[in-house]
Amino acid sequence: PDGKRIVSGSSDKTIQICDVETGQAVVGPLNGHRGPVTSVAFSPDGKRVVSGSEDNTVRIWDAETGQAVTGPLNGHTNRVHSVTFSPDGKRVVSGSSDNCIQIWDVETGQAVVGPLSGHLNWVYSVTFSPNGKRIVSGSADNTIRIWDAETGQVVAEPLSGHTDWVTSVAFSPDGKRIVSGSSDNTIRIWDAETGQA
Repeated sequence: PDGKRIVSGSSDKTIQICDVETGQAVVGPLNGHRGPVTSVAFSPDGKRVVSGSEDNTVRIWDAETGQAVTGPLNGHTNRVHSVTFSPDGKRVVSGSSDNCIQIWDVETGQAVVGPLSGHLNWVYSVTFSPNGKRIVSGSADNTIRIWDAETGQVVAEPLSGHTDWVTSVAFSPDGKRIVSGSSDNTIRIWDAETGQA
């Protein structure tokens, strides 16, 4: 979050934290995953890193020491494609090839909401809204879904328009719009309230 470090996850099953100025690894390699690391993210305060892996687990690490602090978080039955922290840093959301989304408590590692079911294919990308009240997900079923982060309920009809896998989704900083990227070679911008492109 302070722009001084970069975290990376690799097919070599490790995570590295590098200094932006020097390009040198300053923490790591972080070892523990038994499969390629597909997604990593810093916590909002920069003190933690979350990782998702093809070993079906999510792990949380101390960004200063590289020590595992929570996990492995078990619940997904297939590879984890996407992980990110909530804006308050207290929860993590993950999307998986099991077509489901899980929300986890960072401190306990317990699943607190989910599994969120509805997608008909792999969930490639998940993220929280800026206020932490919503989650958006993009899937290989070509749709985007918006969920209530507290209840896990779908809050809008699936956003349809892409003709191939939705591989990346994000909220605008004000939370009013959603942007999606797809294997159909297009990007779409949606109204987060109405679901209209």
